[in-house]
Amino acid sequence: MTKRPYLEVVGGFLGAGKTTLILAAARELAKRGMKSAIILNDQGDSLVDTQLSRRHGFDSAEVTGGCFCCQFPDFLESAQQLRSHSPDIIFAEPVGSCTDLSATVLNPLREVYSGEFRLAPFTVCVDPGRAREMNGEASNPHMAFLFRNQLAEADLVCYTKSDLYTGTAMTPGARYVSARTGQGVAAWLDEILSGGLHAGSHRLDIDYGHYARAEAALAWLNLSASLHCDPPVSPAMLVGPLMDRIGESLDVVHLKVTDNSDSGFLKGALCSRDLEPAIEGSLDASPAVRHELLINLRAVGEPEPVRAVVEAAMAELSGRVVTRQLACFTPAPPRRPV
Repeated sequence: MTKRPYLEVVGGFLGAGKTTLILAAARELAKRGMKSAIILNDQGDSLVDTQLSRRHGFDSAEVTGGCFCCQFPDFLESAQQLRSHSPDIIFAEPVGSCTDLSATVLNPLREVYSGEFRLAPFTVCVDPGRAREMNGEASNPHMAFLFRNQLAEADLVCYTKSDLYTGTAMTPGARYVSARTGQGVAAWLDEILSGGLHAGSHRLDIDYGHYARAEAALAWLNLSASLHCDPPVSPAMLVGPLMDRIGESLDVVHLKVTDNSDSGFLKGALCSRDLEPAIEGSLDASPAVRHELLINLRAVGEPEPVRAVVEAAMAELSGRVVTRQLACFTPAPPRRPV
């Protein structure tokens, strides 16, 4: 393994568009003859984003059971395994509620592993709609705590979904990108690979008690299940109503659902009950008998009520459901770096 790839950490709050930007960037790099790999991260197992990145043909690894900051040995092992595939760049996407990455991930990488990786500047993605919400008087104080600390330690801020929003960013010097249209993606890549920005330049003094309470305000649910429909149902007519039932009953922070059916693949994502879901994939896929469902849900509240809502929504599906995995929990408290 003589190649020393760039390692680019792309953080940001839940639903900020991190995975979508990474996939768009990896496709842009492929046009330049460069190879990308991706590390995904979550508190639980069965990740929609890992499934999505592999469907796009990129070498991918998962770090589960906690944030990069609390699972640094696992993160490092994943990066070293991906390095064996000789990528030019490894993108790493931390959990959307994670902060203090400069102290726990970026500085250790630079101080000890600079011979293996070239550390690119820490990018934090921001959904403009979420930014307005978090800076409003009615914002959830726990979510706002996470959001603002993520912004504070960014080397570079990217306002995503610029094709959907107009106006001036609330963060001076922020970049604008749209993974859907490609706006700003190439320029962002040029900047992070130029060597002109220092990585991990903003180390925070985090109140870990508040950090733990903020993460504990969220319930995390990951579910994988198979569905046999008779009569057949199209992916769109399955995913749409399922997301509606969940979104109507919970304070959703981020909901992702995929359906891998005999007739096509469909993914839906929802960042708030007040927004329309974003749908991508085979919207016109024909009705199918067999469906493989994957749900990743992050919602404000306790795990048991959240689990009950999802189980009730699954019970309303027309067909025979076999649940393969269902975990709903509150994350363990993050650990302060030594």
